[in-house]
Amino acid sequence: MTKILLHGACGRMGHWIADTVSGERDCKIVAGVDPSGEAYGEFPVYPSLAEVKETADVIIDFSSATAVDALLAYAAERKLPLVLCTTGLSEAQIETVGKTAERTAVLRSSNMSIGVNLLIKVLREAAPVLAAAGFDMEIVEKHHNQKLDAPSGTALSLADACSEACGGGYDYVYDRSQRREKRPEREIGISSVRGGTIVGDHDVIFAGQDEVVTLSHRAYSRAIFAKGAVAAARFLVGKPAGLYDMMDVIG
Repeated sequence: MTKILLHGACGRMGHWIADTVSGERDCKIVAGVDPSGEAYGEFPVYPSLAEVKETADVIIDFSSATAVDALLAYAAERKLPLVLCTTGLSEAQIETVGKTAERTAVLRSSNMSIGVNLLIKVLREAAPVLAAAGFDMEIVEKHHNQKLDAPSGTALSLADACSEACGGGYDYVYDRSQRREKRPEREIGISSVRGGTIVGDHDVIFAGQDEVVTLSHRAYSRAIFAKGAVAAARFLVGKPAGLYDMMDVIG
């Protein structure tokens, strides 16, 4: 039985994690941490990590960047595996993530969906073949109207996968309205749409001469991110210290 400590237990994703784990037989949440201290599910919720009494095998984190410093120190001190799902980390925090991974297993990914990470794996194979054949690469991402950043971190990860697989040197372009010129060859256009309650849509378009190949991922519920995080937690238990991502989980 995998015992999980849920950091950020009272947030939207914390609730999704709790609901996902409640339907599993081989894992359970033994405690949650959230400043609000509002209980959700059949486990105690503490205002801070220092107050946690239960013993856990792994931490799943969906909190905020301001809470990550204390979380990393806690995981490093106890050598407790950590699935780090919080985004928007500073460069200094990312550096600390690397140092924490020297003491315990840390899994960090821009998107916890198994489907998105499988798409990245496919892109690393498809992009070099299509680019060599003269196909242009464009990415269109769509999210709900409450999302603050653009483009999405996932869109950038998809672009990175394509660029790196093709040897690098691609420019990312987010706006062509101020220029009048033909499209350069080594360019990846990234367009963002914001509206309604779209959970997350990503299309990677390969446009060639007289044909178009589009690889897509649609998220219809945040449950997919919760399922991925729980799968990552199972994977991380017992792993040696080091930095992992979802590609390690899907193999």
